[in-house]
Amino acid sequence: MSKVVKIGGAGGFLGDSSVAAPQLLRAGGLDYIILDYLAEATMAALGRMKSSNPNEGYARDFTEWVWKDNLRELKAQGVRIVTNAGGVNPHACRARMVELARAAGLDFKIAVVEGDDLLPRIGELAARGLSEMFTGAPFPDPSKVFTANAYLGGRPIAEALARGADMVITGRVVDSALTLGPLMHEFGWKDTDHDKLSQGSLAGHVIECGAQATGGLFTDWEDVPDWAHIGYPIIECHENGDFVVAKPAGTGGLVSTAAVAEQILYEVGDPQAYALPDVVCDFAQVKVEQVGPDRVKVTGAKGYPPSGRYKVCVTFGDGARFLGAMPVVGRDAARKAQRQAEAVLERVGEMLRDRNLPPFRDTRIELLGAESSYGAQARPEAFATREVVARIGAEHEDPAALNLMMREFASPTTSMSVGSTGWFGGQPTISSVSRVYSILIPREEVPAVVDLNGQREPVRIEPPTDPFNAGMIVRPAEAEPPSEDAGPLVERPLVELAWARSGDKGDAFNVGVIARKPEYLPWIRAGLSEARVKAFFAHEFEGADRPEVIRYELPGMHALNFHCIQSLGGGQFASLRLDALAKGKAQQLLDITIKAPAAFFA
Repeated sequence: MSKVVKIGGAGGFLGDSSVAAPQLLRAGGLDYIILDYLAEATMAALGRMKSSNPNEGYARDFTEWVWKDNLRELKAQGVRIVTNAGGVNPHACRARMVELARAAGLDFKIAVVEGDDLLPRIGELAARGLSEMFTGAPFPDPSKVFTANAYLGGRPIAEALARGADMVITGRVVDSALTLGPLMHEFGWKDTDHDKLSQGSLAGHVIECGAQATGGLFTDWEDVPDWAHIGYPIIECHENGDFVVAKPAGTGGLVSTAAVAEQILYEVGDPQAYALPDVVCDFAQVKVEQVGPDRVKVTGAKGYPPSGRYKVCVTFGDGARFLGAMPVVGRDAARKAQRQAEAVLERVGEMLRDRNLPPFRDTRIELLGAESSYGAQARPEAFATREVVARIGAEHEDPAALNLMMREFASPTTSMSVGSTGWFGGQPTISSVSRVYSILIPREEVPAVVDLNGQREPVRIEPPTDPFNAGMIVRPAEAEPPSEDAGPLVERPLVELAWARSGDKGDAFNVGVIARKPEYLPWIRAGLSEARVKAFFAHEFEGADRPEVIRYELPGMHALNFHCIQSLGGGQFASLRLDALAKGKAQQLLDITIKAPAAFFA
């Protein structure tokens, strides 16, 4: 039989459940477990931690929960771990791992992948006159920078494994590299095996967010059994790149073509130019097929040569943010909460002026329970709710200025809206505004190194002989319009015709829309023009100077992908919005109505 490599996905973010790793180990038969901890916002937080304590800056969730609690079983089964838990201090992470292993009387060969940390070179990068790759903004003040890290790929991980590592700890790598690296090592894939590298990267993309591949965040959530014991994903990978998504027997969750397709489209811009350090992926013709209960086969990813450049993510501080929440109950709750929130901001604005301080840089009021995040799509009856939480956000250049908001925030409980309850047990917060600045630099300027037990060796990565350019992409043929003789048409919510998943991409978000049946797709396409989607989300583009919606076709999965640019108010920790990570945008779009044949619903 041909070789099969089995990899479990035990974590998708810093804060994921500690039940995942032991669950996957109980399933048995795994070759690897991968854990992904790093978002841009996480990098900023870890960078600030390290600046305060040089022994910090890594994911203690990993060392104190996953590693410490599963040491003996990992050793007994010979399962290798690959994780980016190293954050901005992978050597400190390894030191803690060694300390815990020795205390248990165990020994592991733990490799560290170095090279991504460019913070020592921040002055040099700033002096180059580089511009932000998405906005063209000038380089931030180096004195305010928290982190600067290049996104490395799978090759250094493969080299670490080839040198005998039991465990591989990285700093910043692209999330999918945690899976691609082991596959490159196990199957001997070369840097020119672009289709295989694309399939391997897709495998990593599917499991990098843990249980999102096994029914988590699924549109048809009521079809997903036993959330409390949801199964974490296992992929069975073959030498040609094809893989099967599964989960441990007897666990909750759901592995279906729709759930996997949703995850494939999660946080994807152009699905035919998904750029990674090792390969540029084209997912347009990817197919998902149910091959058994809770087993889905994924095939068809195409690959192009990489660009020969690394994306570098710089995080930096840009002022401070206040966030507070005030419940209001009773009749006219929404109107009272809105007026009260406006009054507090007006009062503190005057206090700033009286102290010769600059005004707020930005403010935002959202009424939780009244569908504020829906903008013009909010239902009028929602504003008639009899209980809301007024979420008030404010930004200022000076954190000290926001102390005035802290002081005044609770005062309305006795002087403004009747029904204001106070927020006992949940105080407002003041935190740093962390922004992300992205640039591209030549790959040869960022040499990767593998450190295994103190032996440091550089990783040789051949430059592409024919770097990627957009002209390599073969776009799908123009789709057929809906039939003109389909009979009477009716309007139905999109959710009756499609599944959908959304996610953030910096100051942008995507919504992937998958037809429930292939014959639905022409009608979905006709009803979801770029202009209509942009109008539906008009409130999300507030403040954008170049708002745009781009629609992409994925005929292999009977799907469309909408990339909504400049739509998140800065995104992640730079945004005052409730849904800064765009987790709910697909759910909102599923309410839009589509004209389709009445026969579909008979």
